[in-house]
Amino acid sequence: MAKPSPVDFADIQGLVRFGYGALTEASFLLLRIRDAAAARAWLASAPVSNAVMLAKAPDTALQVAFTCEGLRALGLGEDILAGFSAEFYSGMSRDASRSRRLGDAGANSPEYWQWGGQDRNPDLVVMLYARENQLDGWSQTVRGQQWEDAFDVLDSLPTSNLFGVEPFGFTDGVSQPTLDWEREREVSGDELVYGNRVALGEFLLGYPNEYNKYTDRPLLPAGGDAVSTLPTAEDQPQLRDLGKNGTYLVFRQLAQDVRGFWQFMDRQTNSDPQTRLELAEACVGRKQDGQPLVELSDQPIEGIDKHNAAINGFTFDADPTGLRCPLGAHIRRANPRTTDLPGASDNPFSKLEHTLGFGESSYGKDVIASTRFHRLLRRGREYGPGLSTDDALQPAPPNDALRGIHFICLGANISRQFEFVQSAWVMSSKFAGLWGESDPLLGNREPIPGCPITNTFSLTQRDAVKRHITALPQFITVRGGAYFFMPGIRVVRFLAQI
Repeated sequence: MAKPSPVDFADIQGLVRFGYGALTEASFLLLRIRDAAAARAWLASAPVSNAVMLAKAPDTALQVAFTCEGLRALGLGEDILAGFSAEFYSGMSRDASRSRRLGDAGANSPEYWQWGGQDRNPDLVVMLYARENQLDGWSQTVRGQQWEDAFDVLDSLPTSNLFGVEPFGFTDGVSQPTLDWEREREVSGDELVYGNRVALGEFLLGYPNEYNKYTDRPLLPAGGDAVSTLPTAEDQPQLRDLGKNGTYLVFRQLAQDVRGFWQFMDRQTNSDPQTRLELAEACVGRKQDGQPLVELSDQPIEGIDKHNAAINGFTFDADPTGLRCPLGAHIRRANPRTTDLPGASDNPFSKLEHTLGFGESSYGKDVIASTRFHRLLRRGREYGPGLSTDDALQPAPPNDALRGIHFICLGANISRQFEFVQSAWVMSSKFAGLWGESDPLLGNREPIPGCPITNTFSLTQRDAVKRHITALPQFITVRGGAYFFMPGIRVVRFLAQI
């Protein structure tokens, strides 16, 4: 079998490979295209940052991604747009069924969004990153001569640097998949041991995914000077690949009720500081410093390096009932760390036993899909000022500051990755065999067909019945969102030539 071709990092937007953590200032500009010709002229020379590893991290970075409306405004025809995923083509907020599945109901309904819903859909997002005190100058530099003619600014979303802590006060971003940049991963049909290394095609179009298949994307006939600049499709060499080295970018602005979160925890624990913290940690699934509530695994987990193993080297295998980390905790829903045959080992007899259904795996594991097909690469940023627990317990002042997360994740399959995690795990009231509860952080508490109650949170107790916390408020509210396509850099230049 021929060795796969090496990855062209110069053609990949850097956000896929880097989180730009050293660039502590960031701003996300949601734009409408006013003049397509001027927009194409700006794209032709926009300093889009690539994924090449440098000896020294850059001082600034720029990334760009487009909605389906934006690509249409630039001149892509419907025959090409139809080659993108159905979710991207229809958008995040235009399908009532999709909104229901994503939990965008009640207060989360798109009709209340600041952007992305109704007639507030952007055509593109320009993402600016810079070191401290350099963002304003960088913003002026990237606009260039054509900017004012090309775009109307729909919204400008600022960010804040909370030093690795999200607004509720918990260490964030510690669990990320490891991408197989070397293309060495041999995808197997039965992954019996949880691993953190994921096929490149799960996050970049144009490469094999965890099914060892190429995700559908627009492929164009070769011919013509403009098309000739596009990469060749790896699976169909006679065609040019508009998706190659690109990815889908899911963007959701999430407002966090930090005061409401800590005040609810305080009421539930009679204002005992230690018990209050423990209950909050149970909802999250980690301690405030990021340490897991379950013990670290005895064996190393493939794809997790030694540096990260102390905080991320664990599974939930030794905690099947949720005694240490509740079954419905946020991190357990977002990444259940399950395998194709839960509880099986690489031993062929163990594999056969579980294949026939005779394994001793718990029911809760058996109803959760294998995690490797549903991983998300998160690249979000916080916004608003930080708030200590003590301050959060105080009444809100007039005009209290807004705070939350600009949730951003990347993936090659919106439906199988983001939408599956959001609907089947995060918002589901029956995750892991539970009933009547959704994610304690992200849940919207709205009744759903077959489950009129979704506002509880259960805690398994040793030698006692489960403790059920009821009337859980909604702590996070969606304020905007859209699906974007973040193309490879050669495709960005191609769009400038349409």
